[in-house]
Amino acid sequence: MIDPATPETGDDRFRLAMQASAIGMALADLQGRWIEVNPAFERLLGYSNAEMAGRSAAEFTHPDDVEPSRSLLEGLADGAFPSLEARKRYVRRDGQAVWTHVNVALIRGADGAPRCLVLQLRDIAEQMAAEAQARNADQAALALDASNRHLQLFADAVAHDLRAPLRSIESFSGLLADRASERLDDTDRDYLDRIRAAAARMTALLAALNDLSHVTRTAMREAPVDLSLLADWVGAELLDADPHRRADIRVQPGLAVQGDERLLKLMLSQVMGNAWKFSRERDPIRIEIEGERDEDRLRVTVRDYGSGFDMRYAHKLFEPFQRLHGPDQGGGHGLGLAIAKRIVERHRGQIRARSETDVGSTFIIELPAAAAGEELPHA
Repeated sequence: MIDPATPETGDDRFRLAMQASAIGMALADLQGRWIEVNPAFERLLGYSNAEMAGRSAAEFTHPDDVEPSRSLLEGLADGAFPSLEARKRYVRRDGQAVWTHVNVALIRGADGAPRCLVLQLRDIAEQMAAEAQARNADQAALALDASNRHLQLFADAVAHDLRAPLRSIESFSGLLADRASERLDDTDRDYLDRIRAAAARMTALLAALNDLSHVTRTAMREAPVDLSLLADWVGAELLDADPHRRADIRVQPGLAVQGDERLLKLMLSQVMGNAWKFSRERDPIRIEIEGERDEDRLRVTVRDYGSGFDMRYAHKLFEPFQRLHGPDQGGGHGLGLAIAKRIVERHRGQIRARSETDVGSTFIIELPAAAAGEELPHA
């Protein structure tokens, strides 16, 4: 014990600092035997200073790290390098191995001769675990990415190979309907219509699968986007595709978001197309698009007054191939809203819906708002 009333030497001050340090510290001779360890070192390995003094550091080193440690010790004693840092394992009193980051420096006397070694040890068990977890996550991500690429190549190949026979079915069934119409009875025409309708559904399904793949992997090109203009554009396309229907599509002007214009237009096409499809029994079809800014977010609502759906099944709404309506009720391939959800999520947004059967549905879409006062480009 150092007497506070006695003038302190350099060694005394060093030992005081060593005792107060929260990092494990130790002194060892040139042969690797412990001279003194501080309280933090004692807590790290579970041995007292008295139990460790005079014993070789190799006794407390993990068996797999003894030879590397001996080589490093020889390099220090020979003066090959003045200090070193390494990761090594020690074995605690309870038999558990503990990973440490070790810093070892050679202390020389006034005459320049090697005198002893000073070590600092830091427990890095949590750091090692975090690094291992990160490596595993990286490996899992690489494996998933490779799996997705193979799956995508397979899907693209299947889609490509299916399109050709589908075009043939559609083309030749059309030719047959034109050239043999007089020889076909009502049953034959019904069969032919079913063939053409099935081919058309398969073509639409392949197109939707391609869209789902595209919105998942395409690079985003973010910029300020006039969502009102895109909604007007989609509304015009719906009217052009079904010109005999009366429709009242109202779009609030000035809805500005930050995002990829191409993807956002596709998202609106799916959501507004869904509203149109399930409002066919209404005359006119009514769709309303409104928005409200909340700090850096824009909450957009797409409201229709169509057939609606049972909210008990709302959890299925945005899942691929999940249909809440049959084909006779306007149900499609079950991918439209899944595509919309994927696009919204890629914009760090959310989409949800509420509905009442035979009253209508409202889709709420939250997206990053464009910066206030930022000029919007023309779509």
